[in-house]
Amino acid sequence: MPEQNPPGLDPERLRTHLERELPGTVAGPLSATLIQGGRSNLTYRVGDGTHQWVLRRPPLGHVLATAHDMAREFRVIGALGPTGVPVPEVLHLCEDTEVLGAPFYLMEYVPGTPYRTAEELTAIGPERTREVVLSLPDTLLALHAVDPAQVGLADFGRPEGFLERQLRRWNKQLDASRSRELPGVEELQRALVEQLPVSPAAGVVHGDFRLDNVLVTPDDRVSAVLDWEMSTLGDPLTDLGLLVMYSSLPALPGSPISTTSGAPGHPGTDELVQRYAAGSGRDVSRIGWYTAFAHFKLAVIAEGIHYRYTLGQTVGEGFDRVGAVVPMLTERGLDELGKD
Repeated sequence: MPEQNPPGLDPERLRTHLERELPGTVAGPLSATLIQGGRSNLTYRVGDGTHQWVLRRPPLGHVLATAHDMAREFRVIGALGPTGVPVPEVLHLCEDTEVLGAPFYLMEYVPGTPYRTAEELTAIGPERTREVVLSLPDTLLALHAVDPAQVGLADFGRPEGFLERQLRRWNKQLDASRSRELPGVEELQRALVEQLPVSPAAGVVHGDFRLDNVLVTPDDRVSAVLDWEMSTLGDPLTDLGLLVMYSSLPALPGSPISTTSGAPGHPGTDELVQRYAAGSGRDVSRIGWYTAFAHFKLAVIAEGIHYRYTLGQTVGEGFDRVGAVVPMLTERGLDELGKD
């Protein structure tokens, strides 16, 4: 059932704003429901009894402002709309914090299922599971084939020195969220710097590419790629490294961090990598580094969530368990570097 007043969204204030900015769009009183599953920006389903939309806004308390830039997310989704990348239509960006207490944007509601666990994939059977998971490298191929200049994103990032800046950025974010000892993190940081690969040609990077950030139709097509908050121009293999990590992580019971490995029919990571390599022509021989970097990023994100949880600033279930996965992610990152 829709919540009367979900955290971070006042439906009446939103309705007043939309009636002024998008006259004729809203047909009646609004209801809103927080969509569970996101780790960072908050996502709501909003409806007026006739129409449905999706609204995105930053979390109630956040550490690194640039990680929650609504305007960037709005811009990249809008730019990719005319391409072969499946994205929702974006409708409205509001940067006036007086409306909901933070910037937000509104987009169309796209039907589809976000598969978040191995159990959910098991329920659809091994053949469909295989098709669903193989759609992920195919979707990455479509994204990474986009020429940023052709869609108005030539200035969306600075590809030169991308990996070095990424490492500095995530180190900074870790420092901003650090509230306890984290064994192995400094070793992983040093090793990532020392073993830095040479990047291929830059492209639009999603930044958090995984199965539960896409919606899948009943015929196993990707209907929309979601959660573009970390998107930029940079090394496309960082997206592939994330896909490899999320496709191989063990189950994390009770945690909001989702994993899908272990479901019957789930393709192995080698097959996912080779499918991407065959379609893109890119050299994937250093995928171990990119997978290790993905583990480091997720460890930093998890530590940030843990920090916000200790301050009482998280919304949803399972956040009390997130801190426990950070040591495991650090260890797995070091293991991946050893394979590189």
